[in-house]
Amino acid sequence: MLVELRAENYAVIDHAIAVFGPGLNLLTGETGAGKSILVDALALLMGGKASAEIVRHGAEKATVSCVFESTPGAETILEENGIDAEGNEIILRREILSSGKGRVFVNNQAATVAVLKELAPELALVHAQTETLTSFDQAQQKILLDRFGGVSTEAVAEAYRRWSDAATKLKELLQGEQDRMRMVDLWSYQHKEIEAARLVASEDEALETEKRVLANAEKLYAAAMGAFDQLYEGGASAEVALRAAVRNVEELARYDGRFTEAAQQLEGVRATVGDLSASLRDYAEGINASPERLAEIEDRLAVLDRLKRKYGKTVGEVIAFGEDVARKLEEVEDREEILKTRRAEVEKAGKAYRAAAGALTAERQAAASKLARLAEAQINSLAMKVRFEIAVNAPAKDSEDEPAWTATGWDEVEYRIATNAGEPLKPLAEIASGGEMSRVMLALKVSVEEGAVKPKMKSPTPRTLVFDEIDIGIGGRAAEAVGNKLKSLSRGQQVLCVTHLPQIAAFADQHFVVEKRESAGRTKMQVRLLDDRARTHEVARMLSGATVTDTSLQHAAQMIAGSR
Repeated sequence: MLVELRAENYAVIDHAIAVFGPGLNLLTGETGAGKSILVDALALLMGGKASAEIVRHGAEKATVSCVFESTPGAETILEENGIDAEGNEIILRREILSSGKGRVFVNNQAATVAVLKELAPELALVHAQTETLTSFDQAQQKILLDRFGGVSTEAVAEAYRRWSDAATKLKELLQGEQDRMRMVDLWSYQHKEIEAARLVASEDEALETEKRVLANAEKLYAAAMGAFDQLYEGGASAEVALRAAVRNVEELARYDGRFTEAAQQLEGVRATVGDLSASLRDYAEGINASPERLAEIEDRLAVLDRLKRKYGKTVGEVIAFGEDVARKLEEVEDREEILKTRRAEVEKAGKAYRAAAGALTAERQAAASKLARLAEAQINSLAMKVRFEIAVNAPAKDSEDEPAWTATGWDEVEYRIATNAGEPLKPLAEIASGGEMSRVMLALKVSVEEGAVKPKMKSPTPRTLVFDEIDIGIGGRAAEAVGNKLKSLSRGQQVLCVTHLPQIAAFADQHFVVEKRESAGRTKMQVRLLDDRARTHEVARMLSGATVTDTSLQHAAQMIAGSR
């Protein structure tokens, strides 16, 4: 529900705060006091259009803000837009500069008007004089009908998801088909070129090593044999020196046991030198300074370099590229079978969607007939004489046009009304006045709350409902009927209403009075929550005018007591 509404430098408001409660919140006051301005401020926070004209004269900017209790749906919207949650509350703020530019904040984080419009259906439905029609579009009309009929769209949503997924896959396949066919020749050439090379992973590294050896064969032979001579073969080789050292240390060990281990260590070193020398000799003898093999390696490396320039940085990447090309060629060869499979999947999913959407249409049509009868009776009890119907239009049987398919079905739901005898039924959006629209909306909401089918679906979180000037053109019993309906509606959700009639004001759970006053030559507006005594006085004022009499006070007290 709406917890608090603030406005600063907004129209004639310099600074106003209203803290609302559950149930029925009524705003009263003298004509022109600015009651509807508060409703317009809330409509602005629901994404309404702003202009520089709303900035109070002499101020740099107007600021409107409000606090709502959060809902799971609202929290999801915040998360999708990258906005952090603020506990169990959602704080909306909008600033309009005198230049006409503006800024939006949600939970004190920068946002956009689009985010406000996204949040609005979760938080409040404002039936202001200027906002009524935009708040109740065809999508909202469909939601209200589904709520009344307990209609669940889950089966249709799942069928739509499956059909949409299948159709998307087929579309991607068909869109890529021409490109694939143009690429077949290239893919075939690439596949043959890579396959003909008979690549082995990391072979370029091994060939580079062999190339370095062959290119430096003489240097390597000289180095290996030089080391062999110094370690083993030469007269002053390490092996000769070690052999002499071993004999001397063994002689020492014969007389002093401390040298036994040293003799063994020297013998081990001598054996190691012998093994290393043999390896050097074998390496030198194995060097083949073959110009033919060097040329062969250089040719192979040139082939590998050419392939790497075209298909990957390494031989491994080239091999992977070749495997990918081979897979694409296989897909092209099997494309007819794949297309056949995809088309069958789309047809199957489409058939399931048609069945689910058709069943949903039948449910909606049955609910529409019942809701229309209830709503017409409710509307006519509010000092109107109308004919009312709800049209549920599905695609023609022979077309069932796919562009009309959505996750909530293919129906177009339109509420139609004739407010005068002899006139044709027209869309609800063509109602002449905001007061009539507010009463129609009140009647619809009451019809839904009192007659809705409950068990089939979880009802959405009740939103705050705001009605402005709902009592235009009514009085007496009709006004009392409006008050009763507002009270009934407020038992299930928070209701805010601007009224001029004491018969309606008597039903308030929270009664606010909006007043104008002059201070320092400027008009200012304030909002006060009335206690029981002040409330009785305000209802008496609404009954008798400027002069409040004992009779009017007594009558007001009786009306308030009767409303309870």
